[in-house]
Amino acid sequence: MRIPVTKKRSLNPVQILSIGFAAVILTGGLVLSLPVSSQSGEFTNFLDSIFTATSAVCVTGLVTLDTGTHWNYFGKTVIAILIELGGLGFMSVTTMVALVIGKKITLRERLVMQEAYNAQNLQGIIKLVRYLLFFTFGVQFTAALIFMTQFIPEHGVSKGVYLGFWHSISAFCNAGFDLFGNEITGKFQSLTLLNTNKVLILTTGALIVIGGLGFSVWLELWNNRKSPKLMRRLSLHAKVVLLITGILLFGGMFVFLILEWNYTLSGMTFGNKLVNAWFASVTPRTAGFNSVNLTDMAPASRFITMLLMFIGGSPGSTAGGIKTTTFGIVIFTIFSVLKGREDTELFGKRLSKGTVYKAISVFAIGIALVLFDIILLAMTEAGKPMEMIMYEVFSAFGTVGLSLGITPDLSSMGKVIIGVTMYLGRVGPLTVMLALANIKHPAAIKYPEDKLLIG
Repeated sequence: MRIPVTKKRSLNPVQILSIGFAAVILTGGLVLSLPVSSQSGEFTNFLDSIFTATSAVCVTGLVTLDTGTHWNYFGKTVIAILIELGGLGFMSVTTMVALVIGKKITLRERLVMQEAYNAQNLQGIIKLVRYLLFFTFGVQFTAALIFMTQFIPEHGVSKGVYLGFWHSISAFCNAGFDLFGNEITGKFQSLTLLNTNKVLILTTGALIVIGGLGFSVWLELWNNRKSPKLMRRLSLHAKVVLLITGILLFGGMFVFLILEWNYTLSGMTFGNKLVNAWFASVTPRTAGFNSVNLTDMAPASRFITMLLMFIGGSPGSTAGGIKTTTFGIVIFTIFSVLKGREDTELFGKRLSKGTVYKAISVFAIGIALVLFDIILLAMTEAGKPMEMIMYEVFSAFGTVGLSLGITPDLSSMGKVIIGVTMYLGRVGPLTVMLALANIKHPAAIKYPEDKLLIG
């Protein structure tokens, strides 16, 4: 008699990524809930600890407890490690350890890394991760030294060094966490009382942009840095990322400069107005720092901020949101349709239908998730202004961390909703859906074509 053999079911790369992020969040939440992590030496509410860990791993910055005043140095260091793990991806850290101890990287691990960094193929994936690690630590170390020139004169050597490295990690990973709550009057002030420090604002903004562009783009720029025809040698991906990023950053800067001239920028010198308008355009790209009071911004500025938060940064970076390339593909597709073209065309190239369908799916799923969460939060946070609720949801989905002030007052269910939204925004709603559905192959049947009225 033949004994049937049951095939062992293994997790696919998107499932490993989804579960891996969840495991890191749970571990971080457990550590932060312990007395050893808090300033008071007491246990921290587990829901608040999990919320903080989720915000750190998802590099968001939304917090229910002030980071600078509630956590001691151990707790703050744990948060910094969680931010680094969330920004780089736990697979990068795993690869780094494997390289140090000489362990062989399996094909399965390479496939997970390919999915994590949106690499087009497996060839050179280990080299890409190695470059990613050197690039990240190099940029963070350089920025930390610049930060120290501002922090050491004010706080002393030991604390200035700690603040320099801590904020360099937070800014590069687009996390938006800061430790200034205990340094100034009040809490949750971010950089609002330091907005005239151009070195601090410009360095923080530069880190956000560098972290949000994507590691593959920087690798291309570095490899072609001496080429007289740089733009021609760049891949289509790099061109689209740089184009959309430039439009959003500088377009947003001029819009904020005009809208906020007599609001949050009032009373500043022209130089400070320009710097802070640029920073207001940079930080919604999933960073979460703010140099002006968000509640004092013009209503139009807050709405534009929500749109920028929804778009986010670029694929393979530390940023969240639907990504610049997704937004770019949707826009280019609209233009191609208006021009009567059958294919999406950009920079003299044609995109495959599969790429366009995936971009439209991510865009649609993102909008659906945001709208669904707004409805849920409106029910759990009855009485809170709808604008604040919308702002909170957009911020969580884009893993930004900006808030109009309702995060600490969220109900238990509200914290769960925002926490799940941060997780989905960081891992990617499409990634999570694919992980749950376990879709592997396209349908074998092709149905007959028919017509449907549009518009």
